[in-house]
This record gives sequence, C-alpha cells and structure tokens, in this order.
Amino acid sequence: MKRKLILENGRVFHGEGFGSSDKRIAEIVFNTSMVGYQEILSDPSYCDQIVVMTYPLIGNYGLADEDYESKSVFMTGFVVHEYNDLPSNFRYTKTLGEVMEEYHAAGISGVDTRELVRIIRDYGSMKAMIVDEEEDEEACLEELKNYSYPHDQVSKVSSKKIWYSRTPDPKYTVVAIDCGCKLNIIRKLNQFKCNVVVVPYNTSVEDILKYKPDGLFLSNGPGDPEDVTPVINTVRTLKGKLPILGICLGHQIISLAYGAKTYKMKFGHRGANHPVKDLSTNKIEITSQNHSFAVDRNTLAGTGLVLTHVNIIDNEPEGVYDNENKVIGVQYHPESAAGPEDSTYIFSRFIENMRLTKEGK
Repeated sequence: MKRKLILENGRVFHGEGFGSSDKRIAEIVFNTSMVGYQEILSDPSYCDQIVVMTYPLIGNYGLADEDYESKSVFMTGFVVHEYNDLPSNFRYTKTLGEVMEEYHAAGISGVDTRELVRIIRDYGSMKAMIVDEEEDEEACLEELKNYSYPHDQVSKVSSKKIWYSRTPDPKYTVVAIDCGCKLNIIRKLNQFKCNVVVVPYNTSVEDILKYKPDGLFLSNGPGDPEDVTPVINTVRTLKGKLPILGICLGHQIISLAYGAKTYKMKFGHRGANHPVKDLSTNKIEITSQNHSFAVDRNTLAGTGLVLTHVNIIDNEPEGVYDNENKVIGVQYHPESAAGPEDSTYIFSRFIENMRLTKEGK
C-alpha cells in the first residue's frame, strides 16, 4: 500500500503504509526513545499527533496485552524508517499494524526519518497528513492549511466514569484526576500503598471530597493546559486542603493555578533520555518525557512555587514545589524511571506529605 506524508511546508515523503488506510491529519512530532513504541502508541498524551520515531526499526517485538498505558489508542499516526510485521517476541499478542488498524491510526514506513526529524527540529512541529499515494498534493496542502488544531483533547481521553484501583493493606486514598492518565502511574501509586479513585477531568470539588481523599493527583494528558479550566479551578480550591502531586500536564496545571504562565515549545520534549537536574541535590536524572507545552520560568516569581528541577538541555522548568501547601509538580515522568530507579522519590515525597497532613503537621 503506497502512501505519502505531506507536511504543511510543502515537503512530501513517500513510503509504504501500515495500520489504518484512512486519511489522517494531525500535528507531527518526534520521539527519541529506542524502545517503548507500544507505550507511546497507547499514551493518551499523543492524542491528535503523528509521531516520528527516531529509532529506525519499529514493530519487531509486537504488542503485549500487559504493556498498554491506556485502554485505547488516541494517536493519529506513526512515521518510521523500517516497520517489522513479523515480531520475534514470545509475549506478543498482536502486531503494531493490527492494533493501529483497529484504532484508525495510520502508519507510513520507508521514510528518511533523520531528514524528517531535522525539519521538525529546525522549523518546529507542524501540521501533517498521511494519505494514499494517488491523492492530489495541491488539494492536500489546501486541506492542511485549513486544518485547525483541536482544543478538546482532554475531554476526548479522560475517563467518562469513575473507576477504582485498589491495593492490599492500603494506607492512603488518592483521588486521581484523569486528564489522559498513564496506567503505570496508577500502578505506582498502588505500590506505595494507595487506593486510587480515578475520576473524570471535570469532576466537581464536592464529588472529589466525598471520597475523603488523603491526597489529590493530577495526571498527564494532551493539548494546551490553558484549555483545562475545570482542573485549574480545582487546584485553586483544594490547595492547602489536600497534598497535591501533578505530573506533566498536571505540573503545568498547578503552575497555571498559581498564576504562572505556559507556552508552546518549538518541538517539545519526547523521549526517554532527557537529563534533568534536581536543584536540591545537584544530581542528574535521565528522564522520560512527552509534552509540547512548558512553564515559563520567568513567571514563577511571586506565585508561591519554588523551582526544584531544570532541564539540562534547554534550562526549562521540570519541577515546582509549594512547601507550605504541600503541592508538588514535575514535568517529567518519574513512574517511567528511565534512570536512576530512585526517581520515584517524587512519589515518596507525596506519600510523606499525606502522612504529615494526616498527623496534623
């Protein structure tokens, strides 16, 4: 199946299709991870995006039922150099192409991904389209020109009903606001002896408090954090009443709730190799990240948030903390623990804040 990738700047890449044969339009971004294409495919934060993988061989270990980060696929498409449709992994249950076809995600292989990533790096993320080879390019470019980025991604990916994830001998109850939450975060909270109540993004403060939570968690998710006003307002209401932890989009929402500003980055951070410095220890963590927006560090002054982590590459804020109200935000994904393993200390701090609050300290 001959297909082509058309960028809004007029560049065209030709290749072989896999997954869905639908015409798909979305923002094109790249990810530098060497493994984990299943986790990337099933991460709700990639909603309405076409992802270019910099690692050249994709699909070679298939997909396993235990490794999904969500119960659906919201990604628009994959662009890879070489696609392998014959996985050599005893755990796999479906091929990448089979799952993409099921969820209408389009793929294209045989593309010079090195050149494509350079274009995105130099000119920034942009609109792109995956279509059949015979489609008229001028008409496709006009369609791309008229395409507008959506602003409802969180409502698309958030759970529609409340669900529970319980653990033996729980010590705490955490309400997790689902803006597109990765399942491994919930598993990590369970490992720290937390029963987790996962609620839709627009759940009211009154309904959250009905569960008598010891802490509030704000998940990762797609899109512009300024669009998620229900969660921003929830943070403003509950800060100081409950310990709060926010990861990725949750970190940005916390910053907005405190009065800081966010902005869209040129091409974002996506990969499992981003170096982050903990300013309290000067130690460097190699982190997993996936975000298009960042907190403007120049707007943090006077908000009550203290900068705790920075990205070594571009000095972007990677962590904030409000000691008085026990609020933690981190831009990276500590549950992925790319290295070192003790990057899960962020969860330990959240647990400690809940313990202190319970004891009235």
